[in-house]
Amino acid sequence: MSNELIINSTQEGERIALLQDKRLIEYHFDRNDTNYSVGDIFLGTVKKVMPGLNAAFIDIGYEKDAFLHYGDLGEQFPSLSKWVRGVQSQKITVGALKAFGLEGPLDKVGKAADILKKGQQIVVQIVKEPISTKGPRLSTDISMAGRYLVLVPFSNTISVSKKIVSKAERERLKRLIASIKPENFGVIIRTVAEGREVAELDRDMQSMTSKWDQLFTALRSAKPNDKVLGELGRTSSMLRDMLNESFDAITVDTPARYEEMRGYLEQIAPDKIGLLKHYTGKVKVFEHLGIEKQLKTLFGKTVTVPGGGYLVIEHTEALHVIDVNSGNKSNQESDQEATALMVNMLAAKEVARQLRLRDMGGIIVVDFIDMKSAESRKKVEDAVHSIMKLDKARYTILPITKFGLLQITRQRVRPAENIVTGEACPTCGGTGKISASIQVTDEIDNSIEDLLVTQNQAGITLYVHPFLHAYYTKGLVSKQMKWYLKYYKWIKVVKDTSLGLTDYRIEDEQGEEIELHSAAAAMARLQDREIEITD
Repeated sequence: MSNELIINSTQEGERIALLQDKRLIEYHFDRNDTNYSVGDIFLGTVKKVMPGLNAAFIDIGYEKDAFLHYGDLGEQFPSLSKWVRGVQSQKITVGALKAFGLEGPLDKVGKAADILKKGQQIVVQIVKEPISTKGPRLSTDISMAGRYLVLVPFSNTISVSKKIVSKAERERLKRLIASIKPENFGVIIRTVAEGREVAELDRDMQSMTSKWDQLFTALRSAKPNDKVLGELGRTSSMLRDMLNESFDAITVDTPARYEEMRGYLEQIAPDKIGLLKHYTGKVKVFEHLGIEKQLKTLFGKTVTVPGGGYLVIEHTEALHVIDVNSGNKSNQESDQEATALMVNMLAAKEVARQLRLRDMGGIIVVDFIDMKSAESRKKVEDAVHSIMKLDKARYTILPITKFGLLQITRQRVRPAENIVTGEACPTCGGTGKISASIQVTDEIDNSIEDLLVTQNQAGITLYVHPFLHAYYTKGLVSKQMKWYLKYYKWIKVVKDTSLGLTDYRIEDEQGEEIELHSAAAAMARLQDREIEITD
C-alpha cells in the first residue's frame, strides 16, 4: 500500500491531499487566516464561571468565548497555575522544571467555581476548533506532540501506547525514555516509536523541550489573549503523524514550501528527504495527478460506490446521515439478501473513506439496505470495524439495528470539509434566467453591423448554437447570404455545441475573440448615427 502527500499552495492557503494507491482518502484545506488551530496555546482570561455547567468561558481573542470544562483542567492544573504566576512575576527565570516544586493533583470531582475566578489568567490549549456557532474548546492539560513522543509538563509518568503489544518492547521504551527525559516532565510514547533507537527518541525529546522553552520565553512578556505557542501547520503535523515506510512521495508545487518541508524533514526524518519532490509542470499539480476530478466526484451529495451502488450524504447541524442504495446492482445476485449483503459490504468501505475524506465528526447514521440475517449484519459491522482501524480519529461503532441503521460517533476537532461541486450555469450565470431567446438574432445583427460598418472589420467568424447555425445558413437565400448582399463581406458561421441557445462568439481573421459591446450600447450608437444623418 503506497501513500503520497500532495500539497498545492494557493493565495488563501494550502490544499493537502493524501493518496493511498492513487485514490484520495484525506483532504484538508489549511487556510492562511486560521489563528485558532488544534494544539495552539494561549494566555487566556476567565470571563465567566458557570456553576450549572461546571465550566468557564475563556477569552482568547476569538469572536466567541472559548469553553473550558472542569474535566479538562487536568490533574496538573495546580502546578500549571503556580508556574504561570511565577513566570509572569519574573520569579521563575528558566524554562526547566528541575527545581520547580510540583503541587498535588487536582481533585477529579470538584467545582470549577472553586478553582477559577473571573479575570484570572491561565494558559490553555485548543483541543477543538470553532465549529458553526460554537467557540473553541480548551484544556489546561498542556501537551506537546512530537513524532515519537508526547511531552506532558508537571508530571513524571511514562505511558506507552496500547497498540504496542510486546511486553519486552514496552519495557525497553520505558527504560530508554526514563534515561533521557527531563525532570518533572511526563512522556507518552506513541505507536510509531516501536523499534526506534535512543538517538531518534532523544532527538524528538530535544525538539519538544525546545518548544517548551519557546513557550516560557513568550509567556514572560505575553499579554492577555496572546498566542504563546502555535502548533505546526496542517501539512507538517500530517507528516509528523503519518510519515512511515509506506510513504512513496511528498510533492509540493512552490519553491518556498519545498524548502520549508525539506528543513522540517531534516529535523524529524533525514532519511526521508529523498521522498520530497518539487513539481514544476505547467498544469496545476492537482489537475495533473487527477485529484481535482476526484474532489468533484467525491464531495457531492451523491457518491458512487466502486463496484456498485451509491451513497446519498446529507449534513445537518445535529448529525450526518448516509443512505446506501443498490443502484443497478439489484439483479446481479441470486436473491435479495445476497444483493443487500454485497452492496452493503462495498458501501462499508466507501463510508469509512468518506468519514476520513470529509473529516465528518459527531454523530453519523448510516442507513444500510435492510438485511434479514443477523449473520449478514455482523459481516457488514465487521467490515466497518476493519476499515476504520486506519482512522486516526477516535470513534465508537454501535451494532446495526434490525432496521439496518449503523450509528457511529467520531471525534470532531474541526469543521467538516465541504467542497461545492456544483458550478454556475454558463448560460444564465447562476441567476436561473436567460435573456429572451427571440432577442438573440437582433443582438447578433446589431453586433455584425457594428463590426462591419462602424469598425470596418473583415473576415469575421460567427460561432453559434447549432439551432442558430441552421437559422443563418439554411434556405434558398439564407440569412448569411443576405448579410453578404448587404455588406459585401462574407461572414463565416460555425456551429458550437458548447454554447447556449442565446450565446454567441465572434472571432477576427487571426482567430482571436472580438470583445463585443453590449446590445444596448450598439443600439445607442446606431440611433446616434441615424440622428446625425437626419440632421
